[in-house]
Amino acid sequence: MGISAERLKESLDALAGIEPAFGRVIASIGYPEPRISAPGYVTLLRAIVGQQVSIKAAAAIWNKLDAAVGGADDPARVAAASEETLRGAGLSRMKALYAHSLADEVLSGRLDLLNLPADDEEAIAKLVKVKGIGRWSAEIYLLFAEGRTDMWPAGDLAVQIEIGRILGLPEKPTEKAVRNLAEPWRPHRGAAAILSWHHRHVVPI
Repeated sequence: MGISAERLKESLDALAGIEPAFGRVIASIGYPEPRISAPGYVTLLRAIVGQQVSIKAAAAIWNKLDAAVGGADDPARVAAASEETLRGAGLSRMKALYAHSLADEVLSGRLDLLNLPADDEEAIAKLVKVKGIGRWSAEIYLLFAEGRTDMWPAGDLAVQIEIGRILGLPEKPTEKAVRNLAEPWRPHRGAAAILSWHHRHVVPI
């Protein structure tokens, strides 16, 4: 499961000791709530369903998909469903392809989500072999579902914006700049990402 509240607080306290700006933010808006998802197939399929749509829309599509296949939490049912069935539930043609790909990877055993490599980069490489799972989705999965404390989704636009704001930078840093800025924050970069999302919701732009 994801990073617990206790571990998140420990990581953020450590970050505050490395970068005073984090300490000022925590003092101002408090500690964020943990972000935790269940490890496994369902969380990754939900990530595919939710790509480029609102949270509300994603929930509605998931419910339609679940009903259409008789249980979307079962990769065998998703694999057996036709593209027409998946599209009828609200998936785009590409998302239907991605859903079939994920189900096939899991059913074949090529992707064992409960035994991903311990090395973060190796785990990311394993996940991105699935059609529709890019680096960002892989990093978010490993952060929220496995609680890997050093996941750093530097390609996330909100992370880029909020790290720039927190550090008082004159403009939004690039993905490369954000990766470089975060090097001294290892192995607590996941907590920095969670704090940046919390900052975005609490502190108006």
